[in-house]
Amino acid sequence: MMTHLFEFSVMASRCSIRLAGIDETTAQRWADQAISEVRRIEVKYSRYRADSMVSQLNAAAGQAARVEVDEETAGLIGFAGELHRASSGMFDITSGVLRRAWDFRSGRLPSQAQIESLLPLVGWEQVEWDGLALRLPQAGMELDFGGFGKEYAADRAASLLQGLGATSGSVNLGGDLRVLGPQPDGQPWRIGIAHPRHPGQVVASLPLMEGALATSGDYERFMVVDGLRYCHLLNPRSGWPVAHWQSVSVSAPACLAAGAISSIAMLLGSGAADFLRGQGASWMAVDADGRLQCSDGLDASAGATGTEDRTIEAA
Repeated sequence: MMTHLFEFSVMASRCSIRLAGIDETTAQRWADQAISEVRRIEVKYSRYRADSMVSQLNAAAGQAARVEVDEETAGLIGFAGELHRASSGMFDITSGVLRRAWDFRSGRLPSQAQIESLLPLVGWEQVEWDGLALRLPQAGMELDFGGFGKEYAADRAASLLQGLGATSGSVNLGGDLRVLGPQPDGQPWRIGIAHPRHPGQVVASLPLMEGALATSGDYERFMVVDGLRYCHLLNPRSGWPVAHWQSVSVSAPACLAAGAISSIAMLLGSGAADFLRGQGASWMAVDADGRLQCSDGLDASAGATGTEDRTIEAA
């Protein structure tokens, strides 16, 4: 049976579901259910929708009462707290307020005064969270689940598809990818990783039988001012973009883990190598000078082409 590809857009990203080893009618039905689940998550956690769970939490910032959340949201908030601790505070879902100072389409840097006016609103340690209800103590504070939203949705879609019976294929949400199982002939899928400086090219490819691959990089949203690149990944302590890595790709059993590890590595900068070695995951990174580094034993092919899932774009 042929491989069926279903392309769609969600969370401002090009996405696809690939299913193999089943007939077209079944593949379409399963893909529709998985896409509906991804869209459900987007609606629930989008900061662009006034009726989303995140917007409700943010609208209550500065108020006296805590806002109760459901079990799914509580799990994600708890996960964010774990990432904050694991990253020594560098992964912080309250740091989204810094985007008020950064407009990467303008080509203009914010003033230090603009950044410093926002830094008091950043800090997970300020959040009052008891596992059931949450309070943002200062008006103007906000949460942003964008740092792991696509990865969570990819895992949810993959779990749904596997529950329906899918054993071969992948879920790709803007480059955050979860593999459902090997190709029908038992061979791994070879996944291309986007080159951080040459659009449309791959820097390397990895074979995956199952599990996930996620990439975080400095090339999704950025601007160049006076020859220096400023990307959308912001240090929550200084308010300025990180600059040590061009991209970090991580393979792990779940997309949520792979995405979190790659994002934290980008934020940690020069200290990322030691962090990555301690995670027990396979990884590949491109430093600021374009040099490739990877974990021991990683089966990566430099610049490989002809992949089934082609280029993985940075999240």
